[in-house]
Amino acid sequence: MRSHEAIKHAADKVGVKSLAASLRLSQALIYKWCQESDPNDPDTSGARNPLDRLAEIVHATDDTKVVEWLCHQANGFYVPNAPTTNDDIPTQLLVNTQQLVNEFSQLLMTVTKSIEDDGEIEPSEAERIRQSWQQFKSTAEAFTLACEQGRFHNGK
Repeated sequence: MRSHEAIKHAADKVGVKSLAASLRLSQALIYKWCQESDPNDPDTSGARNPLDRLAEIVHATDDTKVVEWLCHQANGFYVPNAPTTNDDIPTQLLVNTQQLVNEFSQLLMTVTKSIEDDGEIEPSEAERIRQSWQQFKSTAEAFTLACEQGRFHNGK
């Protein structure tokens, strides 16, 4: 989904007039954000929208803190995808599957260690659980993407 499509989807849920009023912006600007924008094509009628600008911040700074903050605002978390390769398909599938199982095992061990000592999970332990969970999600997403992209298909 492209940025203007995401904004249009969101605007359609509440209506452009309501969204413009909430943001204290003109309806015309909201409509422009909902249209495709291309700085190299003067005939496109869209305008650079906040999502495009956010992406530019991430690319310019090579820092995802603004994305992490936005995900937090939406009651979620940002987890980057782990890199995948497909040099040797059968071996890579096995390695990726083992890595996924290992990450889940690590998550379970982190939770177990947190509860073992006193039956409670302290804030520092919760942070370790969060880090383990983020790593597991990243590995699982990379594995799923590789499957969707056909990286484990050897052409036979």
